[in-house]
Amino acid sequence: MPQEFFGFDIVLLVVLVLVVLVIFAGVKTIPQGYNYTIERFGRYRRTLSPGLNFIVPFIDRVGHKLNMMEQVLDVPSQEVITRDNATVTADGVTFYQVLDAARAAYEVLGLQNAILNLTMTNIRSVMGSMDLDQLLSNRDEINARLLNVVDAAAEPWGIKITRIEIKDINPPRDLVEAMGRQMKAEREKRASILEAEGKRQSEILKAEGEKQSLILQAEGRRESAFRDSEAREREAEAEAKATSMVSKAIADGDVQAINYFVANKYVEAFRELATSRNQKTLILPMESTSLLGALSGIGEIAKEAFGNTDGKAARGSGRVPNAGVGDGADS
Repeated sequence: MPQEFFGFDIVLLVVLVLVVLVIFAGVKTIPQGYNYTIERFGRYRRTLSPGLNFIVPFIDRVGHKLNMMEQVLDVPSQEVITRDNATVTADGVTFYQVLDAARAAYEVLGLQNAILNLTMTNIRSVMGSMDLDQLLSNRDEINARLLNVVDAAAEPWGIKITRIEIKDINPPRDLVEAMGRQMKAEREKRASILEAEGKRQSEILKAEGEKQSLILQAEGRRESAFRDSEAREREAEAEAKATSMVSKAIADGDVQAINYFVANKYVEAFRELATSRNQKTLILPMESTSLLGALSGIGEIAKEAFGNTDGKAARGSGRVPNAGVGDGADS
């Protein structure tokens, strides 16, 4: 009996161990960020998500363990010939994420290698369709075009290309030196253009200032001429009025008015002779008493105008000054 019980215990222990092994074989714990594909007899059955999962032991098995987090691939350097036949070296990085574990596992063989080669091919295609200057100044445009093309091509594999970034674009050294000389010449050209534009603007402003000055001077001369004309017109009006008054006085028989008129012209003529620029010496071919007589005639007119003490005017005694020389007139 003891031997029989001992043999039964061993069998029970073996069965218990087998049950434990079967349970462990059917339980799968999936870590966060991963998905496992399950195959049954070599055919895809389902996808296990993170956490505790159960499968049929010895019938189902794990096919592929796929990382569902965003991943990065380093794109190695490669030579690219641009549209204007310049050779540059470019490298970059690609970020992608698996969205469908089954398609990523069974639609493509060597997922990362496929993404890498697809990215490198499209880098040559996109950058080769651009000129060197456009290539160096439009890196964002290159990244956007690469992302659209590669993402559309990788969509059937169940992955999403999130970003593609070109890290470095390195032209040959001689080309860099030529670009430096070109940039220097271009800046000197712009500086010359700006200097010429500044001089042109300065000349324009100077001409505008001179124009405004001439306009103001012309307006000043016009205003001055207008005022001179107005002054002469008023002087002529005053003289005409004075002449009219003298003529009226003569018509009324006032002899002193004639004496005043002649004496006034007489004095003005002497004043013009005395103040002439070309006149150095003034010779009077007449008696000086004639001028004094004219002045006395003006005095008599003034007395008559303002009135004598006895209230009488010497109307009949007026005499025109003698301007003649040697005429025998009494001064």
